[in-house]
Amino acid sequence: MVDLRPEYKKKDIRSFVIRKGRMTEGQKKAFDLWWPHYGLSLFDGEINPLEVFGRDAPLVLEVGFGMGDSLLAMAKAEPDKDFIGIEVHSPGVGRLISQAGTSDVKNLRVYMADAVDVLSDCVASESLERFQLFFPDPWHKKKHHKRRIVQNAFVALVRQKLLDGGVLHMATDWEAYADHMMEVMHLSQGYENAASEYHFAEAPSYRPLTKFEARGKRLGHGVWDIIFSKKYK
Repeated sequence: MVDLRPEYKKKDIRSFVIRKGRMTEGQKKAFDLWWPHYGLSLFDGEINPLEVFGRDAPLVLEVGFGMGDSLLAMAKAEPDKDFIGIEVHSPGVGRLISQAGTSDVKNLRVYMADAVDVLSDCVASESLERFQLFFPDPWHKKKHHKRRIVQNAFVALVRQKLLDGGVLHMATDWEAYADHMMEVMHLSQGYENAASEYHFAEAPSYRPLTKFEARGKRLGHGVWDIIFSKKYK
């Protein structure tokens, strides 16, 4: 077992407080209509993807999908894969499951819970083909760096869940955080850079260009993709 830092020790399964946010009436109705189909619960423990999706397919997990636009686009663009999203912001979850339901998207499920809890309690070891973390909060103030999700213990936990050759893909528009991500990955055991040592990757075609990212590029802002694969045993 990986020796996780105290804040990443496996916790007992528990209920959680949904992050407050103003939801539209449509998003509220989405929970009544679509959560029974798309929602997954911590209380059910470790999932069997074959039972959840009714088929055996490559599994992709994304943490922090925001309003869900890019995750939904990926699920539609890669119907041969199954996708699980984790998010605690209820308006984004409501929007995603509403759009997924009205579009009859079958290869998508959602957790509204803490990412470490889900990874620890619900995701089997060596089950993920791809793990995605796009534009997480950079916590740019130095005193808040300890709150960044990308830490040694976290990427070690992700590695447990990846298949051999599976991919950890991160993206950020904050250069200092990109450097932090690269340093953490460089020091992490059992990974290799899909580009080359200390090099950022080209954004792969499967990651959609978001409106936020497109606006940033027009303004000359950079975006950095970090892609590492789990070394084969």
